[in-house]
Amino acid sequence: MIRNLIMSLETFIEEAALALREAEINRIPCSPVRQLIGDQNIEAAYKVQEINVDWALQNGKSLCGSKIGLTSAAVQKQLGVDQPDFGVLYSHTQIENNTGISHTELMQPKAEAEIAFVLKSGFEQPVTDIQQIIDATDFITASIEVVGSRVANWDIRITDTIADNASASHFVLGCNEVSAKDFDFENCQMKLLRNGEMVSQGSGAACMGNPLNAVMWLANTRLMLGNPLKAGEIILSGALGPMVPAVSGDTFTAEIDGLGAVSFSITD
Repeated sequence: MIRNLIMSLETFIEEAALALREAEINRIPCSPVRQLIGDQNIEAAYKVQEINVDWALQNGKSLCGSKIGLTSAAVQKQLGVDQPDFGVLYSHTQIENNTGISHTELMQPKAEAEIAFVLKSGFEQPVTDIQQIIDATDFITASIEVVGSRVANWDIRITDTIADNASASHFVLGCNEVSAKDFDFENCQMKLLRNGEMVSQGSGAACMGNPLNAVMWLANTRLMLGNPLKAGEIILSGALGPMVPAVSGDTFTAEIDGLGAVSFSITD
């Protein structure tokens, strides 16, 4: 009986991975995968994500870092969790600053502004202090994450978004490379403009009280999973304000105190 249940869950995990993969390939959103793996089985959701990451790597994609999601207390409460989640960043999903991307490459896109970290060293031991994150950081820069969902109508719960690579899609990095050593992570202010109009604003404190806390969580989580963060990785640390819908023709510009601006457009 127990063996049958385990086999059934493994089958459902494979089915969920296939549904998300086909949604990505065909650009047709699928039904929520929580219908297959449940709405609280975090371990199963990460297994779905891992299956599709492995598939992408076997098909020529390459990794360049990680993204942290659910860093807002309000969003965590909405999804019934008490911690963030994470997904991977693929090299081919980076958009060059001040350029555009076709809307045909996106699925139900939304934009949010974040602080990106680029690491100069990895973590082989647990991180107990945010100073260790600062010391391991090569530089920080402004970024815009384009989140997207392979799940129809963004009808997601925690297991849906984790399985769907933390709803990752694309990202843009700014051109200013700033030292993390004296940066005011908590109090820096962010403005996100869409077609010149401010549509989101916030501060560093909106990201788990301090984006360094988010990166420390990721470092320890990845270490616990046997896949520690490595030198050269890009880390999107989490939104500094609400994400906003994006459509063809939109131009987004994020401005973060001390980091300057970063921008991209969605083309026809």
